[in-house]
Amino acid sequence: MLNDFLAEFSGLLAQGTLDTLVMLFASTAIAYVIGIVLGVVLHLTAPDGLRPMPALNAVLGWIVNIGRSLPFIILLIALMPATQAIVGTSTGVRGVIPPLVVATAPFVARMVEQSLAEVSRDAVEAAEACGASVPRIVWSALLPEALPSIVRGIAVTLIAVLGYTAIAGAVGAGGLGDIAIRYGYYRYENEVMIVTVVLLVVLVQLIQSVCNYIARRVDHR
Repeated sequence: MLNDFLAEFSGLLAQGTLDTLVMLFASTAIAYVIGIVLGVVLHLTAPDGLRPMPALNAVLGWIVNIGRSLPFIILLIALMPATQAIVGTSTGVRGVIPPLVVATAPFVARMVEQSLAEVSRDAVEAAEACGASVPRIVWSALLPEALPSIVRGIAVTLIAVLGYTAIAGAVGAGGLGDIAIRYGYYRYENEVMIVTVVLLVVLVQLIQSVCNYIARRVDHR
């Protein structure tokens, strides 16, 4: 029975896992590039930041909050025309990456902002005393000191995005979520549903364990 199951579904599950990993890591990587920039700007322009700009901070914070408040399934559907224009399709693995980035970047921005806010003021003052410019302070003091917290935040982000990819499967984005819907739900293939859930749980455990390990390695406090 196991051999029959593997013969029928092993290729499908392997491709679904690969599609999920591509969606997960590609969208998270792009979201972190955007989110770190937004988080740094939010931190610097805060009332007690190195370069207070209340108006810019308020507008940027408002935009980030709107992005965080939209349910992913609504965002996915609303961005379909834009996604079609950007990547040439609004379905499949490629078609779900832009909505994943838009949904994830504001989340990352707030986590990075919080991580930077936890950095000891002494580290920043030491860099200022040496005459470092604001960009130099960001790269030599703020980001290195906040790195363990940022890495732990990556685990939270990846797990959240993994959940988004499963949701995206409901609208034909591919991946394990799509397999669970098409085979586990519509065709009543309970074994397929169970295996996809197990695979997702394994991915979550691996992500959390790896990020915890990296965070411990980079934390020199």
